[in-house]
Amino acid sequence: MIQIRFIKLINMKKYILLSLFSFALISCDEILDVLATASTTTSSISQSEASSALKQALEVGVNTGTSFLGKVDGFLGNNTYKILMPVEVQSAVSKIRGNPITNRLAGPYLDKLVTAMNRGAENAMLEAKPIFINAIKSMSISDAISIVVGGDGAATKYLQKTISVQLKNKFYPVIKTSLEQVKVNEPWTKVSSAYNTVVGKQVQTDLNEYVTNKAMSALFAQIKKEEDKIRSSLISRTTDLLKKVFGYADSQK
Repeated sequence: MIQIRFIKLINMKKYILLSLFSFALISCDEILDVLATASTTTSSISQSEASSALKQALEVGVNTGTSFLGKVDGFLGNNTYKILMPVEVQSAVSKIRGNPITNRLAGPYLDKLVTAMNRGAENAMLEAKPIFINAIKSMSISDAISIVVGGDGAATKYLQKTISVQLKNKFYPVIKTSLEQVKVNEPWTKVSSAYNTVVGKQVQTDLNEYVTNKAMSALFAQIKKEEDKIRSSLISRTTDLLKKVFGYADSQK
């Protein structure tokens, strides 16, 4: 009986020691996390540092975004970014398919048109990268610190607001060439002709501009995703400058 009690006492001591050891490990991990966070924060940053960090974050977004969207099915296989028929034409698709003549002439080209638009956008991403990167490097950022502490997507919104027109002017011919390479003109001509027949007027959509706008919107969305990762995750801050500047942003919340 005494022996059993003695064994139970030993086992209880082991349990207590193990519990204390586990608690100590958890506490150490928590302390290390706090220290890691503290090491990335600073009491102040300069406008120059803020501007450079914002540009770095945007460049990360462009690099990641163009790689993601530029792969096969980056647009076509993605329900979020897939470029569908222009709204103007979408409204007439059922009429085109419902008319025996237009369905025979244009029906097979409806899906081909969607595929061609998306392939054109995917192929254009490779050339989009240097256009966007060069624009980011050369742009002037006013009141950069306010953008740093401005919350999710603040830098991307600033990029869109300040240089989207210049970006579009440079990106439009890239999309145009890319669409020509995937032979979008044949399905677009067939579908446009069918639209004219069933609706009784000419298609007003500029297909090159339509695809350019869709491709740019998708890339801006991807840039914002990467910016938000940098804002929310220490792991995503891959340079000392990003750690310092966005650590400062954390301290201002």
